Amino acid sequence: MREAAELAQPAPVELVPGRRGAPRHCGWCGRRLPEGGNVGRRRRYCGQSCRQRAYERRTALQRSGLPEDAVVLSDTEVAALQDRLFQLRCAAEDIVTAADDGADVRELRGLADDIARAAKDLEQLR
Repeated sequence: MREAAELAQPAPVELVPGRRGAPRHCGWCGRRLPEGGNVGRRRRYCGQSCRQRAYERRTALQRSGLPEDAVVLSDTEVAALQDRLFQLRCAAEDIVTAADDGADVRELRGLADDIARAAKDLEQLR
């Protein structure tokens, strides 16, 4: 009888699917978080300063009435973002031009490295 009751119970379901072994990143600055143990809550921020900046942003958004997923950038930040996007586009155009001109593999590899570097720089919005 007891065995039938145990079989009738559903198997535990993981509510939030997570990729085991996948690196986690700070919710504010995007830096990679150190691997933690299996005890306690997972870290969301790399340090107290990032945690504080995230709190300040949340409370400012609540006071302003903006949607929670809104991103607010200063004029300087927008200009810098546009400059980095322009650099990325130029790097991509350089590869197309080099390929059309019959560039060798080493030159194309160097240009591809430039694009990867520009894209990585562009990921850092803060």
